[in-house]
Amino acid sequence: MKWSEFSIHTTEEAVEPVCNILHEAGASGVVIEDPIDLIKDWGVHYGEIYQLSPDDYPEDGVIVKAYFLVNSFLLETIDEVKESINNLTTYEIDLGHNSVQLAEVNEEDWATAWKKYYKPVKISKSITITPTWEEYEPTEEEMVIELDPGMAFGTGTHPTTVLCIQALESVLKGDEDVVDVGTGSGVLSIAAAKLGAKSVLGLDLDEVAVESAALNVKLNNVSDVVSVRQNNLLEQVDGKYEVIVANILAEVIVQFVQDAAAILKPGGAFITSGIIKRKKQEVKDALVAAGFTIEEVVEMDDWVAIISRV
Repeated sequence: MKWSEFSIHTTEEAVEPVCNILHEAGASGVVIEDPIDLIKDWGVHYGEIYQLSPDDYPEDGVIVKAYFLVNSFLLETIDEVKESINNLTTYEIDLGHNSVQLAEVNEEDWATAWKKYYKPVKISKSITITPTWEEYEPTEEEMVIELDPGMAFGTGTHPTTVLCIQALESVLKGDEDVVDVGTGSGVLSIAAAKLGAKSVLGLDLDEVAVESAALNVKLNNVSDVVSVRQNNLLEQVDGKYEVIVANILAEVIVQFVQDAAAILKPGGAFITSGIIKRKKQEVKDALVAAGFTIEEVVEMDDWVAIISRV
């Protein structure tokens, strides 16, 4: 089969929303080439060092590559992707160069080449994320989450995801009911289950994400704890919960802080990430206005996670 490689030169800030757009458009794999990975002190963030070549990375900004099957609808799909990406500026997201290139590749070329970017990474004190094709022997203290990023929304090692999992690790004591808003690959739902949650409800508006999360939940043997369904944020979510986690754009978080406050039990925790640093105060103000008390603010690279309670 022939595949089209869609490559966009953008910014760190735009990576997650751009990746989400690409996956929603039907991309069958996404690669992120971020030069920060070449200089990052992985030891500080629990990560394992693995071989990366500077030749694969831009001098500035970030390259996001996605792969689409060549068919009669390809050009229409690419035009829609470009339009959706350009619309991100309405959220004041800096797109940087925002330059796009297309190239045709054979399936064998991309299906194996992109895997070099994805190795087992220990992202918290107890959780390691590993791709399904890697052999990994965990220590007695480690809990492993297996992901197949070829069908999912990211590898689980982006700073916003790492911050959320580390926050879950500090907040969860065991036996909590948890809601994961914008579950994507399901990695946060799976992490919550492995960290002792009694039940986890994973929600995502995108049907592809719901299917992907359900597959990853089954792969990690937590189907007895995690359920996934298509849903717009917290609309029509009943019951009371001890923890809500949301790794979504800041502009989206502020839209449902009141709904989050309404379904949290007294003392319940709201973990939010996906927040670029310059949006931190906007989210904090929205949380306080909704009755939350800010408990902790954690930063990694240009990203922020906030733990707040009602």
